[in-house]
Amino acid sequence: MKILMVTSEAVPFAKTGGLADAVSALSIALTELGHDVRIVLPRYYKIDRDKLNILPGPMCVHCGFGETWTAVYESVLPGKTPVPVYFIDHEQLFGRDGIYGTPQETDFHDNPERFSLLCQGAFQLCRKLSWIPDIIHAHDWSAALAPALLKFNERYNGFEKTASVFTIHNLGYQGIYGKHKFPSTGIDWTNFFAAGFEDYDCMNFLKAGLVSSDYLTTVSPTYAKEIQSPEYGFRMDGILRYRSENLVGILNGVDTDVWNPSKDKKIPKNYTAKTISKKLENKLALQEKMGLEVNPDIPLFGIITRLADQKGIAEIFAPTYGCAYSMCRDMNMQFVILGSGESWCENEIRTLQSNLPNLRAYIGYDDALSHLIEAGSDFFLMPSRYEPCGLNQMYSLLYGTLPIVRCTGGLADTVQNYNEQTGEGTGFVLDNLTPQSIYDTVGWAVYAWYNKKDHIEAMKQRAMKQKFGWDESAKKYVEVYEKALNKLN
Repeated sequence: MKILMVTSEAVPFAKTGGLADAVSALSIALTELGHDVRIVLPRYYKIDRDKLNILPGPMCVHCGFGETWTAVYESVLPGKTPVPVYFIDHEQLFGRDGIYGTPQETDFHDNPERFSLLCQGAFQLCRKLSWIPDIIHAHDWSAALAPALLKFNERYNGFEKTASVFTIHNLGYQGIYGKHKFPSTGIDWTNFFAAGFEDYDCMNFLKAGLVSSDYLTTVSPTYAKEIQSPEYGFRMDGILRYRSENLVGILNGVDTDVWNPSKDKKIPKNYTAKTISKKLENKLALQEKMGLEVNPDIPLFGIITRLADQKGIAEIFAPTYGCAYSMCRDMNMQFVILGSGESWCENEIRTLQSNLPNLRAYIGYDDALSHLIEAGSDFFLMPSRYEPCGLNQMYSLLYGTLPIVRCTGGLADTVQNYNEQTGEGTGFVLDNLTPQSIYDTVGWAVYAWYNKKDHIEAMKQRAMKQKFGWDESAKKYVEVYEKALNKLN
C-alpha cells in the first residue's frame, strides 16, 4: 500500500509536541510491515538545506493566491528502515523561525496560506514523483485541508483511487481564521459549507478535515469516546457523533529505541525489570543534579510538562490555589519539575523553589534531564485536564516510575489504578481535577511508599512489563486504511 503522510511536524526535523514523534514512528512501523510510506512537510528555516538533497527542477503549485513556485528537498528518517521525507521549500512562507508562530506572534497571520501551500503542494509532489498514493494520511489541523482538496478537487484529477484518513492529535487546536482567507485553500466558494469550513462566519481547517475525510482516527480509544461529548468536543462533538461509525481510537506507541531503560545512553545507570535495584543510582544522580537532599528513602516525584492549562498547571501551581506548596510542606517527599510555558506559572515555580527545600525546577527543556527524571523519579505526576494520548505516562511505566494521572484519554487507557487491598495496578488515578484531589492522590502514593513497600515494588515490576511498541498500532492503522479504500468502491 502507498501511503503519504501530510504533516507540519516530524522528528527529527521539526517538533513542538507528540505529533512529530507519532508521525515518524508510525511511518517507520508501517514501512517495516512492507508498505511504501512517504512524508511531506514544510522546509522551515531551522531545517538546514545543506543536509538535504534537492529534487531536480522547481515545482509549480496552483494555490488560491496564485501560481507559486517551490523547490523540493528530500531526506530519510534515520534508522534501519529508510522512510523518504520530502520538504516543500518556499522562503517567503516557511523560511522563518517557528512552526506555527513565535513568542512575539504566537499564530502567524498567514498560516492559512502557509498550510494551504503544504497541502496543495503534497498533491503536486505526488505528480512530480509519478507516485500516486492509495492513502493520504493528514495529521491535525495544519494538514486538514488535504482531505478536503482530495474530495472536492483532486479526486477528479488523477487521484480517483486515493482515500483519505485524518488523525486528530489534539482537538483543542483547530486552525480558525477569517473566511476572507478561504480563497487561499484553492477550493471553490460553492464548497465552503459542503467541505465543512464554515464556523460562525469564520473558516475552520480542522472542521473541514472532520467533514471531508473518508475515515477519522484519534490517538487513544478513550479520547475517541470523550471528543463525542460537549465536555471534550471543543464544539466539534456533534460532527464527531455523526461520524462515529468512521471514527477509530488507536493508541499511540512509544519509540522503544529511544525510551528504554535497558539501553538509554542519557541516564547514568541502565536497568531492566530484573535489575530494577539499579534504578536507585539514577535517583541519587537526579537528587544531586537538582540540589535536593540525596536520600534514597524519600519518595521523589517528577513532572515534565508544557506549562499550559490543558496540563492542570493551575491546580498544581496557581498562587493561593494550587497544591504544590502544601504538598511539599505537609509531606515527606521531593518534587522535580521540568517545563516551560505560561509566564505566570514559570514565575510561580521559581517562587516555590526559593521557599521550599524539597522542590527544584528547570524552566525550559533539556532532553537529557527529561530522561534522567523518568529514570530517577519514583512517581510521575500528570493530572491533565484532557490528554488525547500522552507519552510521558508510558515512558514512566517503561522506566518503573509509577504515574499519577487523571482518568482521561490515553491516561485512562494506559494506567491501571492501585488497589490497596490486593496491590494490583500500575499507578494512581484521580477522577476530578482539583487541587484537593491532586493533594490527596499524591498523599495516597506517599502513604503507599512508606507503608506498602511490597506493593510499590510489585507495581514497578508490573509497569515495566507493559508493551507500548508501534507494531500493533500500525496494524490497526492498516485496517483503517483498508476500510477507507473500501468506501470508494
